[in-house]
Amino acid sequence: MPTSVLTSRQSRGSRARPFRFLSTAALVAFVALFAACGGGGGSSNSSSSGGNSNGSSGNGNGSGGSAAVPSPTQQPTAATAANTVAVTVNSGLTGTLPNIPTVSVTICVPGTSTCQTVDNVQVDTASFGLRLLASALPNLLNSLPAAAANGGTLAECTAFADGYTWGTVRPADVKIGGETASSIPVQVIGDLGSNTVPQACAGFGDPQNTVQDLGANGILGIGVAPYDSFGSYFACPGNANCSAVTVTQTQLVANPVPRFGTDGNGVILEMAPVSDSGAPSATGTLVFGIGTQPNNAMTASQSFTTDSSGRLSATFNGRTLQAFLDSGSNAIFFANGNLPQCGGNLGTFYCPSSTQSFSAALVSHNGATSGTAVFNVANANALLGSGANYAANNLAGEYGSSASLDLGLSFFYGRYVYYGMDMTASGGKAPYVAY
Repeated sequence: MPTSVLTSRQSRGSRARPFRFLSTAALVAFVALFAACGGGGGSSNSSSSGGNSNGSSGNGNGSGGSAAVPSPTQQPTAATAANTVAVTVNSGLTGTLPNIPTVSVTICVPGTSTCQTVDNVQVDTASFGLRLLASALPNLLNSLPAAAANGGTLAECTAFADGYTWGTVRPADVKIGGETASSIPVQVIGDLGSNTVPQACAGFGDPQNTVQDLGANGILGIGVAPYDSFGSYFACPGNANCSAVTVTQTQLVANPVPRFGTDGNGVILEMAPVSDSGAPSATGTLVFGIGTQPNNAMTASQSFTTDSSGRLSATFNGRTLQAFLDSGSNAIFFANGNLPQCGGNLGTFYCPSSTQSFSAALVSHNGATSGTAVFNVANANALLGSGANYAANNLAGEYGSSASLDLGLSFFYGRYVYYGMDMTASGGKAPYVAY
């Protein structure tokens, strides 16, 4: 049953430092909350306390939230083709985290058949690059060569809203479904001693270098950027005395998708619909390529160009915000002082007395297109308090800056969400998201 509810797994990089989004002004929500077994803290008292449960200032015009609307119902493509991989949401490795989508990834010593498959790797559409725990590679770790920089081992500190990951950078062949990215830099988390963590990295918060801390065996960052140019890189002579270093693009931890050849222009995350009262598990399909195969045609009704890290704009709660669609956040996060928070062990998750509908007006980063994001917000204690549910399509809360709208995994159920890779460096398309 859930005892700890985490969100955002995006790297913060050069984004606003307390949270995680890959740009200087962006924020990504992370929160460590606790869902008590049998509906402990944040129970019926929380659902009726504090503020107007109608959630005023909910839509793009700043008026009140309205009655719940039907949830989306798109069904995912079968994960049988070479450009697909099955996605699972369930109790996971720790039994503590709802709305954590995971896939299996195979990692190999470059150019060899020496490989290991790692299950329970979180799918994060708002970070960039593959990061795997050293503990998840017991049969392969010693065979993976470490990259070098300035006479030492190359390591990366990646800042997340809940802390940081620290470990070496190593080239590897990455295989997901039937796709392969050959010899790309990946981060191996937790393979360096805690005494090697640079002070600048430790300042990001708590280390996220174990299964218990991370809630998964790794993070698959498949957002719109081809490289993680937002992380902090270090040279560690003798795996110690680490100091900051500037690296070339070829040394940056790489998003594997743009290296998939024909199917490297984007991804579609397709999550099956779930009950509005929550579910013990959920399934989906991660499809590689957009318009490259019979199973990945662009059918979205709304499409938005983004900046290089996946951001667009939103008018919501009567304000202009930055918005992002982020499978690495386990709920929809936005500020609304009129929605009651659960309190207790459910912290700042929202607990309205009845399910409310909200609408945000979205605008492309270049201002060329606009659209609408509609979502419901239900009582988090009713969704999670029993400890039986790990999937919820209407889980929401407040975390981080009031200047951001984080459309986390709750928004994805019953939808196809498209991410077009940033191909501007080679004269191609600008990055975009669509649904």
